[in-house]
Amino acid sequence: MRYIVRSCAVIAVSVILSSCGPAEKMAEVPPPQEITADAIGHFCGMALTEHPGPKGQIFVDGQRDPIWFASVTELFAFTLLPEESKRILATYVTDMGGVKNLDLPASGNWIDAKMAHFVIGSRLHAGMGAREAVPFALAADAEAFAAANGGQVVSFAQVPEDYVLSYDDAAGATQPTPAPAVE
Repeated sequence: MRYIVRSCAVIAVSVILSSCGPAEKMAEVPPPQEITADAIGHFCGMALTEHPGPKGQIFVDGQRDPIWFASVTELFAFTLLPEESKRILATYVTDMGGVKNLDLPASGNWIDAKMAHFVIGSRLHAGMGAREAVPFALAADAEAFAAANGGQVVSFAQVPEDYVLSYDDAAGATQPTPAPAVE
């Protein structure tokens, strides 16, 4: 009897899955690329070599080259904004662990952003005084950085949307001064 029930269940699942149509196939996960003089930030339109601090790159299905980000916070913004592609194949960030000069991270130290530990709310800011999410491969490196520079350690999924998409004094940037009232 169990054999008949099990066989019926297998047949039912097979029929349901086959009726769903062909599954969309995503491309293979590409490896991270190294920054060259041609790497231009997706949002700022400037060469990544002109910006200090950690960087990011995202590979989207259907595109051969990565989408570059001058800061890791911009990479998070891309993943949150509804107008940007959600067919993401790979997301890489600079591992800041062991970096001696935070302005000039070493090349070749890309890590999967989903596996990284991020320090948010630290004294390290992205371009124009914007907030930065500083990535580390090792939790211990992230904790040491936070102890020395302030901030808290979070995972990729724990980076708050308002940390990424808003700017205020907590980011080290100044609020615009309101225009005087016209009488």
